[in-house]
Formats: sequence, structure tokens, C-alpha cells
Amino acid sequence: MSSPTAIVAEDEATLRGQLVEQLGQLWPELAIVGEASDGVQALRLLDEHRPDVMFLDIQMPGATGLEVARQANGRCHVVFVTAYDQHAVAAFDQGAIDYVLKPVSAARLFTAVSRVKQRLGSPPAQLDAVLGSLPAAGGLHAVARQYLRWINASVGQNLKLITVDEISYFQADNKYTRVVTAEGEALIRKPLKELVDELDPNQFWQIHRSTLVNASAIAGVTRDFRGRMLVKLKARPETLLVSDSYTHKFRQM
Repeated sequence: MSSPTAIVAEDEATLRGQLVEQLGQLWPELAIVGEASDGVQALRLLDEHRPDVMFLDIQMPGATGLEVARQANGRCHVVFVTAYDQHAVAAFDQGAIDYVLKPVSAARLFTAVSRVKQRLGSPPAQLDAVLGSLPAAGGLHAVARQYLRWINASVGQNLKLITVDEISYFQADNKYTRVVTAEGEALIRKPLKELVDELDPNQFWQIHRSTLVNASAIAGVTRDFRGRMLVKLKARPETLLVSDSYTHKFRQM
């Protein structure tokens, strides 16, 4: 019997990588045949690979997870990955679609995987009734989780409350993360990879595996003599290196 196949569609690269890694641990027989960073790409992969399962982020650029699920209706089993609370996804509990909440816990993903495994021997469910009972994608915005709005950081021997709007950028520093504002810097123990999940991705852009920058703090971009892209800040003299995998965020600047 051939291995079951899956597509993972999630626009946040870090979360997508974590999900693929967790699936590899919880369901080693599952072959991930495609990864999509937007809904249009997910639709193309659906037609190309005809997977057994799709793990779909509800909110993606290009086409939402709900729109992709409508195209996957009856063609494959669907698991939604969502930042919304239990009330917003009550319709999923009808059983035709499973879901996991962000940040994805291994225990909840294990439950979803177990349910999908049980269904693999049966034709994928018709999702019309469930999708019809879900709020439109725009309506779901109202119940989206709250992103981090302030942090407690160490400045010398003191703790300081800093709102995220004040922060120019975060930068990994060994076991700590540097929190840099126009006035100075502080330290927090929270690793950068956790901040990526807790901050609004529209406000804080990851530009390097060790750096998150506040988009409103960016004055512009330039290149050094090696051709590397650098971010210039409005209220700080230093520049921040943009790694090659993140340069696409500045194509329109």
C-alpha cells in the first residue's frame, strides 16, 4: 500500500516548517508532497498532486483556506490550521473537517492526525454543509487572536514595560532577545521564534533568522558593497542585514 500524501498550506514560513516537522514526528509514514505559502499555490498543488490530506491555514493571501477547501471538497481530507478560538471554529466539530489552533500543540495535532488516519479508508467527506455554516473569511477577522501588545524587559537591574509600537526591532542574542527602541535597548528571555508567532506579522517582519523589524520603523533599504540588502531605520543609526530568503518583502520598496 502506498504512503498517504499531504500538502501543507501556511503563509508564515516558520509555522509551516514547524508543522511539517511535527507531522514528520507524529505521522512518519505521511509523505508531504507539497508546501504552499499562499492559497493560489495551494490550489495548484491540489490539482498537481491530488493529495490524501490538506493542512490549510484559514487566512492566506491569494485565496483563503476556506476557498481552497471548497475546491478540495470531496477530493481529499481537510485539516484547518487556525489562530481563532474554539467559538469561531465550532462548525469544525461536526466532524467532516478537523482543525488545530495556533500555536500548534503536538497533543492537538496528534488528535487531528488520529482522526484523519481513521478516515483514510473512506471517501473524503462532502464539506458543503460545514463550509456553508462557517463565517465568511472577513467575518473571522473579528475573532482573531490578540497579538502581543507590550513586553516586560530587563534594563540593567530594572524591569521596564515597553509597548510593541515603541520597538524598532528584536534581535536574537544567545539565550536572550535584544529589544531595541529609539531610546535604547533591553533584554528578554523569550526566544525570537516564539516572538514570531506572538507578534502581528503585518507589523513585525522577519528579515533574518535572528532579526524581526517593526515595519513602521523602516526608513528604507540599501545595499552594501557585497550586494547584500540592508534595512535603514528611522530612529536608529545602525542598519540591519536582510538574508536572501527575506528580500522578497522589499521588492516594492
